Amino acid sequence: MRFSLFVHMERTEVQQDQKELYDHFVALAKIADEGGMHAVWTGEHHGMDFTIAPNPFLNLVDLARQTKNVRLGTGTIIAPFWHPIRLAGEAAMTDMIVDGRLELGVARGAYSYEYERMVPGMDAWEAGQRMRELIPAVQGLWKGDYAQDGTYHSFPKSTSLPKPAQEDGPPIWVAARDPSSHEFAVSQGCKVQVTPLWQGDAEINKLMETFNAACAKFPDVPRPEIMLLNHTYIAADAEDAQVAAKEINEFYCYFGAWFKNERPVEQGVIARLSDADIAAHPFYSPEAMLRDNVIATADDAIARIKGYEDLGYDEYAFWIDSGMSFERKKASLERFIKDVMPAFG
Repeated sequence: MRFSLFVHMERTEVQQDQKELYDHFVALAKIADEGGMHAVWTGEHHGMDFTIAPNPFLNLVDLARQTKNVRLGTGTIIAPFWHPIRLAGEAAMTDMIVDGRLELGVARGAYSYEYERMVPGMDAWEAGQRMRELIPAVQGLWKGDYAQDGTYHSFPKSTSLPKPAQEDGPPIWVAARDPSSHEFAVSQGCKVQVTPLWQGDAEINKLMETFNAACAKFPDVPRPEIMLLNHTYIAADAEDAQVAAKEINEFYCYFGAWFKNERPVEQGVIARLSDADIAAHPFYSPEAMLRDNVIATADDAIARIKGYEDLGYDEYAFWIDSGMSFERKKASLERFIKDVMPAFG
């Protein structure tokens, strides 16, 4: 199993300086690179201080100049916000600039807050259909002389310029949950990225079962790789793990608030949750965080992740966004590199 870092600019207080947050983002990426991690992933989001990420290609081009070895991944591009010709060209240009280190992760998106601003009237089902139309178009444009008569985008014969540095283009990863999205990814020759949200190891097992069923449905397609994205904190001791569980629980409560899209937002900042709001959440709690995520000392984390390796996951992405301070994120990541990764050879 290989390991990667999933990271964003994460603004938890309005007084936080955004340039300092970007510097922290770069610093964590450099630690991952110097520590021998396989990749750094960063995503796309709009108008949300929770995850500041308007164009991951900009970040990845910058990281390419400040790192040596890590692959550089979009985790993920939000498909319905892109025209296929634009995405094919910008991804190819990025791949050229970063010397063929690009990995292209694509998703339908998760937040109705973003949908209603970027593509008014679109729902999650339509977003998924847009993704299913976009990915084959990008693959065709990288090959060249591709025309499309689609539901969402139609255009005459066109070619991505430039062409990607990697032969056949950067690997494409599809963020998948339900059987149809797994089947779509496998049928298109794409890799798969999965994210458990609130059911822990039971969900991680179920996602692998869904992936395996999709692979079995397309026996003539080479089995693609699958990546597990999971919130992770390597604790100094049991007490430190309890602190992290409380912090990550608050992060998830804010994720839920953004997802529900019911609270007022001013200057990109969602209305604060009270302690009572957090305590009243129907299924998020510090205890649930410890159960459902890898929030543990190194030895316990190794045992947990070994189980995911045994299930067949090829890559484990250390999701570091957590609402905690840069110093705590840095210490956890350094413990992961020093004390966890060597157990996997």
